[in-house]
Amino acid sequence: MFEHYIGIDLHQAFFQACAVTRTGDRAWEGRFPRTAEGIATLLARCDEHTAVAVEASTPTWHFADAVSGRVGDLRIVDPVKTKLKAGFAAKTDRLDARRLADALRRESVVGIDYPPIAIRERRELCRFRLAVVQIRTALIQRLRAVLLRQGLVDRRRLARTPSDAWLETLTLPPRAAASVAGLRRVLGGVRAEATAVDEEVQAAAAADPIVVRLQQIPGVGPVLGLMMRAEIGDIRRFPTPGHLASYAGLVPRVEASAGRVRHGRITRRGSPWLRWALVEAAMHGTRRTDRIGRWGRRLVVRKGALKARVALARTLCEEVFAHWSAIV
Repeated sequence: MFEHYIGIDLHQAFFQACAVTRTGDRAWEGRFPRTAEGIATLLARCDEHTAVAVEASTPTWHFADAVSGRVGDLRIVDPVKTKLKAGFAAKTDRLDARRLADALRRESVVGIDYPPIAIRERRELCRFRLAVVQIRTALIQRLRAVLLRQGLVDRRRLARTPSDAWLETLTLPPRAAASVAGLRRVLGGVRAEATAVDEEVQAAAAADPIVVRLQQIPGVGPVLGLMMRAEIGDIRRFPTPGHLASYAGLVPRVEASAGRVRHGRITRRGSPWLRWALVEAAMHGTRRTDRIGRWGRRLVVRKGALKARVALARTLCEEVFAHWSAIV
């Protein structure tokens, strides 16, 4: 039991706080700027007998780093699984902070993992690489669209060749030629950034024994292995492979009533980056020669390639769990 329970409704420029006692009485509430001074003002009212709850959002980790160790308990709350607004018509910053504080007092909040800075740095690296690759792909597609509008075809595969100097030999109208030249300049910078971050990812993957172990799974290389390592963080967070699949959003929705059970589409809740890595690795599943590959090929015939890929990704969770658990 704590003396005070504080709910934090966190925003980009400020945060609303509300403190309640162990009996549910409101002790104080106020709005603070989301600055070092504002957080210091909040912490001046906290001690080891204070519990704090804040909803997970983009600025949450910065706030949590500043508060962690200065209060008795810090909870990062899952806003999807913690239904704060259920049964209420109004929703304001003040009411959100009050409801969060009261839910924390009643132990009815669902928390999420608070990863250490090293794991968050790995995530930033992997997510940045994915963002750069997606930008590179978008630029190449736009270049292809310009060529196609002029009746030309990308015969040399811009996505696979490091040089696109052959585009200078094309005869294009002035505005189309200017578009191609501009896209080439931007694409050159993005390609250079992609090369640099790929080297960093390869080095980080080679230095991590868990990633090296995960690469024993068919379809998992340094990029996907490091992404899985970063997004999972610690495999001991998950009791079973099924919990890992649920965290990746790869389990189906289930509706059961009066003895009737219906399975729907996958939930897509959890880490979208982990789900992406597992589905990418599952694309190689039908080429495997073991029982999983044979099962995947049969599934393609019965259910189609896309559903089979998702099922193989869910099966990969078992392999990731087994390989990782063997060395921790």
